[in-house]
Amino acid sequence: MPSTGRFDTAAGRVAAIVESVSASLREALQARGKAGLIVSGGSTPRPVFAALAGQPLEWNKVYVTLADERWVGPDDQDSNERLVRQNLLRDAAASAHFIPLKNAAADAAAGAPETDQALTAFPWPADVLMLGMGEDGHTASLFPRAPELQAALHTDMHCIAVTPPAAPHQRLSLSADALLDARAIIIDITGPAKWATYERAAAPGPLEEMPVRLVLQQQRVPVHVYWSP
Repeated sequence: MPSTGRFDTAAGRVAAIVESVSASLREALQARGKAGLIVSGGSTPRPVFAALAGQPLEWNKVYVTLADERWVGPDDQDSNERLVRQNLLRDAAASAHFIPLKNAAADAAAGAPETDQALTAFPWPADVLMLGMGEDGHTASLFPRAPELQAALHTDMHCIAVTPPAAPHQRLSLSADALLDARAIIIDITGPAKWATYERAAAPGPLEEMPVRLVLQQQRVPVHVYWSP
């Protein structure tokens, strides 16, 4: 089962995540001379990114990529790449090596092979995978009832095109194999509804119902859940 940290304030949650991620990256740099960080989009990690960007690390030896991406241009307000460039890849972290998921292909399915190849430059296994979680139990862009979910759970590719059942935009998501190719996983959530979702997802049940169970119910990679109201 994951370990959990419940914090009274968002500031406490953010500080704890930044400390954990920084320590993991620093350890990786000392042990292997480079480090790999996978991050997610959304509003929740924005303050984490801003604080992490100022950490005194050898950022020029850190590789950063995304857990998933909407198939929109990098200047689009819905782009996770845009979020990461504006909030994380700045200050001390501006020299990090960023591997985007979006490319020039017409759609996510057409672009997936090129992105899969680009991700071979990432130093697997990731030292830290930072994930969010939706109230429907999705993580990355692995959605309940998505037609590509079974393929995402079983492909040996790093990434797969996904069409969300309800959310806008085609997506490219890391596959189950890629998400679990990590040394540590952090799930960052806020609010009582997300905590209730987490408790349901931590209980036994099918992955198809709540794909975040892929992460929560495996024994291979340590998982820590951070929560604040």
